Amino acid sequence: MSDRALSVVRAGALTTVQDQGRPGHAHLGVPRSGALDAPAAALANRLVGNATGAAVLETTLNGCSLRPRSAVVAVVAGAPCPVTVDGRPAAWGAPVRVPAGALLDIGPARAGVRSYVAVAGGVAVDPVLGSRSTDLLSGLGPAPLADGTVLPLGCPGAGHARVDIVPHPAPPAELVLRVTPGPREDWFTGSAVRTLTTRSYRVSSASNRIGLRTEGPALERAVSGELPSEGMVLGAVQVPPDGRPVVFLADHPTTGGYPVIAVVRETDLPAAAQAVPGIPVRFVAVRRR
Repeated sequence: MSDRALSVVRAGALTTVQDQGRPGHAHLGVPRSGALDAPAAALANRLVGNATGAAVLETTLNGCSLRPRSAVVAVVAGAPCPVTVDGRPAAWGAPVRVPAGALLDIGPARAGVRSYVAVAGGVAVDPVLGSRSTDLLSGLGPAPLADGTVLPLGCPGAGHARVDIVPHPAPPAELVLRVTPGPREDWFTGSAVRTLTTRSYRVSSASNRIGLRTEGPALERAVSGELPSEGMVLGAVQVPPDGRPVVFLADHPTTGGYPVIAVVRETDLPAAAQAVPGIPVRFVAVRRR
């Protein structure tokens, strides 16, 4: 391996390699995967001079620590967090030069859940089905990072973006998800449908890259029979036997046997990636486009 590489000193709670994912393979049982907060990952890449689809690192809650073998330029975006180079404070949301052998530390999220680390040249692990993304459900792509992992880097481009300020939405204090009726809305009572869009839920600590789980009023089914397994889409609001809605995220299964009461607009899902356990969730009914 060349000196264009990163050594993982501290992997953190869950740090994975992510890009724009591998859409178009659901018929093979392969989820889309990819960065949960895609706009944050794209912004980090733009600021460091990478193409939008370059692979980045997605951290979860407590960040990670990295040591480059050669000097690199890096950007940390997504959930705001402290950034240091060899213990000295460095910029968050802006390009940072990291000398060879220095320790780049991405600290715990001060708000939100997931931070994104882009390095000039991108993380150059081998692609699988056209993507470098880690998929926790299918196991495709590189394994979640562990201490001591070495990641190859690509060649940097012409240079990082030179800007003073960029738009960056704050992590939500309340998660508002716009929904349209799902294919199995009629499997629920009228009261349950109203409950979904008028009552408040909270983000469950059991949420992960597969789905955002909620805590709150259970949704009563009008049909109690078994549902044959059918295709699932990103943003599907599936209701398991406990009656609490689950919003499918990037690593969701491509088929499922629990009824889907609604579907979240895809543009609302990046906020779900930054929703801290315990914050309120509201499902708001909107018309189909």
